[in-house]
Amino acid sequence: MGITRRRFLYTAGLSAAPFSRNLTGNALPAGLFLPVGHQSGASGGAADETAECAVQKDRKIRMGIAGYGYSRFGAAFSFQDHPNVEVAAVTDLIPDRCVELARRCRCDKTYPSLEKMIEDDSIEAVFLATDAPSHARHSIASLEKGKHVASAVPAVFGSLEEADRLFTAVKKSGLNYMMMETSAFRDNLYAMRKLYESGDLGRIVYCEGEYYHYMPEPLGSFRGWRVGLPPMWYPTHSTAYFTGVTGGGFTEVSCMGMPASIGHLTPSGNSCGNPFGTEIGLFRMDNGAMARMAVSWDTPGHEGETGRIRASKGSFSREFDGLDKGIPAVAKPPLPPGVEPGGHGGSHGYLAHEFVMSIIEKRKPLVDVTWALNMTAAGIAAHQSALRDGELTIIPSFS
Repeated sequence: MGITRRRFLYTAGLSAAPFSRNLTGNALPAGLFLPVGHQSGASGGAADETAECAVQKDRKIRMGIAGYGYSRFGAAFSFQDHPNVEVAAVTDLIPDRCVELARRCRCDKTYPSLEKMIEDDSIEAVFLATDAPSHARHSIASLEKGKHVASAVPAVFGSLEEADRLFTAVKKSGLNYMMMETSAFRDNLYAMRKLYESGDLGRIVYCEGEYYHYMPEPLGSFRGWRVGLPPMWYPTHSTAYFTGVTGGGFTEVSCMGMPASIGHLTPSGNSCGNPFGTEIGLFRMDNGAMARMAVSWDTPGHEGETGRIRASKGSFSREFDGLDKGIPAVAKPPLPPGVEPGGHGGSHGYLAHEFVMSIIEKRKPLVDVTWALNMTAAGIAAHQSALRDGELTIIPSFS
């Protein structure tokens, strides 16, 4: 059952006092408009922290993992620790990395490339932690070989045509595709989604998403794909703060870009011809509401992903202080034994578990191809708008 109107803190109610307190007695900064005493599990019901995660112990998904690059994501999501997964094979184009990935995943079988690995008919699903420009191509090839696919972000790299091809390939295959968008299981966005699903937020009026990652030098990347990366080609940590809450998409955008002063972000310093280090878009969503989404590589200071929501029954905001203040009592369900929440705000283990259970339960995963492409295509259109000095640009919709 949702929170009653009387138990929800409104703007007017909080403006009279500088602080409120949650059920644990932790002080909440002024300006946070939060529900009190609400706990929700994955299905909206009460969550018992001592409850064991429901797993089908006899079901083992044979998984292949591809990629162990700069971020070492191939081993970072705990697939190798999930009781319903057997990591059957791994691959990386660089032999030393392939050996280390196999060691981390406790796997004896290696392949020299993804293309070789997906020829293995015993592999049922793959996790693609490869370079971003290859995500769509690798996903499509894996689907065509009969594999369920979990892919690192973004789903496609700067190409709306690739988005169409990936969407078609997923639908044609009848298999599961999931983009591993970490914001979807950050505590604040998870709470927003549960409050929205229960009706406690009401109608969304405005939202914001921010991804700040200062890169005075380009991060290591296969064939330099991060050098000069247009900010809005990597938008999903921000755009998740609408799509990941409501399941909705975007219809149009006006985006402005700030010329970069850092060498690898200037047009002469990168192969993308990208002039921007920061891009900020004003989006219209498919429910008529508005959003401001920001991605920046060249602004020092606080970093990471966050967002906030304003809605007809109240608002949800968590300021960027690096603490857990302001998170209402919306509990995530427990993970299977051995699976840790992991990095990016405790999202890694939850994303892996969601993908695994979607296959076992024969249902679509949370961040399915529709969510994935709506989050990603919005940024591609935003970059096009920024290159045209903020011209209002239509965003393709996937449904």
